[in-house]
Amino acid sequence: MPKVKVGDIDIYYEDQGKGEALVLIAGIINNSTTWWRNISVFSQEYRVIAIDNRGSGRSDKPDIPYSMEMMAADIAGLLNTINVDAAHIFGVSLGGDIAQHFALHYPERVISLVLGCTSCGGGHAIRSSAETRSSFRAMFNQEYQAEMQKLSLEEQAKKVFPLFFTQKFIDGNPTIMGQHQSISWQYMDPLYSLARQGQASAAHDTYERLPQIKAPTLVIAGDADRGVPVENSRLLVSRIPNAELVILKNVGHAFYVEAAEEANRVILDFLRQHPRSS
Repeated sequence: MPKVKVGDIDIYYEDQGKGEALVLIAGIINNSTTWWRNISVFSQEYRVIAIDNRGSGRSDKPDIPYSMEMMAADIAGLLNTINVDAAHIFGVSLGGDIAQHFALHYPERVISLVLGCTSCGGGHAIRSSAETRSSFRAMFNQEYQAEMQKLSLEEQAKKVFPLFFTQKFIDGNPTIMGQHQSISWQYMDPLYSLARQGQASAAHDTYERLPQIKAPTLVIAGDADRGVPVENSRLLVSRIPNAELVILKNVGHAFYVEAAEEANRVILDFLRQHPRSS
C-alpha cells in the first residue's frame, strides 16, 4: 500500500474496498495493522482507509512537538491527496482524540463519527487507576523497553496484553492473541515518537467544544476498559448532541479486537443509518 506526502511528512495508509470512505485512526502504540479483525468486514461495504498516524507504523516520525490539530490536519491532507472530500471517521483511544479534533476543525468532511474507547481529555476526563497509569507510563520508559527486549514474545505479551484485553479473553483465545501479536507488533515505534504522540494526547481537551460536533456520532467502549474508563464514554455522550452510546459487556480497551464481531455489527449498523445521501 502507498505512502503519500502530506505537509512535512510521508503518511502510510491502507486502502481497501469501494463505496463511501471510512477512515480508521488507531491509538498510540498501534497503527493500521491493529484493524486486522475489522477491515475485511468494513471493506465489503465501504472504502476503508486505515492510517498510520504521524509518529507510528510506517509513517514518518519527526522528532518535533506533535499536536492534535497537526494530527487532524495530517488526515485532512491525506484525504485531499487521494481525492476524498468527506468520510465516516472512526478513531479509537488516541485515534478517538484525533477524530474529535478532525470533527471540530473539518465538520464539512465528516459524514458520521465513531469514537471508541476515548475521552474528552483535560480536567474533566475520568482517569484510570494509579496502578494502570503506572503500567502504561512504563511502556514509554527506556529501561522498561530494554528489559522487555530480553523477554520472549510470549513473555512480553503476558506483560502487555492485560492492559488492553480482559484476562478471560486472553486465556480463552490463544489463537487470536497470537495472531494479534504477530500482525500488530510488526512495526513498533521508537520511544521518542511514542513520547511525541503521548505529549499530544496529554494536551487533548475538547470538553467545552464537544457540543459543536454536528455529525451523527456513535460512542462505543468496553465496560472493562482499564486504560480509558467507560465513564469517559458516558461523558462524551452527555456533551455531543444526539450522540448514541454502546457499552460492550465484559470487554477491555481493545474492544474492536476482543469483541470484533459485535463491534463490527454495531458500527456497520450505525454507518448504514447515516449515509452521505441522507
